Amino acid sequence: MKGFRYQLFFLIFETNQTIMKSIKFILIAFTALLFSNNLSAQQQKTVQTATIKTAIYCDHCKNCESCGDKFNRTLLKEKGVQMVMLDEKAMTIKVTYNSKKTDLQKIKQAISKLGYDADDVKAEAVAYAGLDDCCKKQ
Repeated sequence: MKGFRYQLFFLIFETNQTIMKSIKFILIAFTALLFSNNLSAQQQKTVQTATIKTAIYCDHCKNCESCGDKFNRTLLKEKGVQMVMLDEKAMTIKVTYNSKKTDLQKIKQAISKLGYDADDVKAEAVAYAGLDDCCKKQ
């Protein structure tokens, strides 16, 4: 009977170790799954969209040499800028960008170098002077 008790004890002990290993494996797998979801969420937050208030006085911005397409050509060359949408009626520029490659302040500076205000960043005087007359405030 004594040998049977030892065998039963070791069988229970081995079973408990197997269960503990299984639980440990499940916890590690669950933790890894949570960590991978967190990384994915952080990567998705790198693409941001901002609406920048500007002052566009041109009534034919889509065709004008100084504005319209110029925003797209110039701003899309900026590192990290993915999409630019100009709304001349609302006087806004909607910019989609990768925040790991650029920031909103750099984009505003690029708009300022085109001769236009960008929220709190005023247009550079030299760039503003180079705009067509139809694009300047009259």
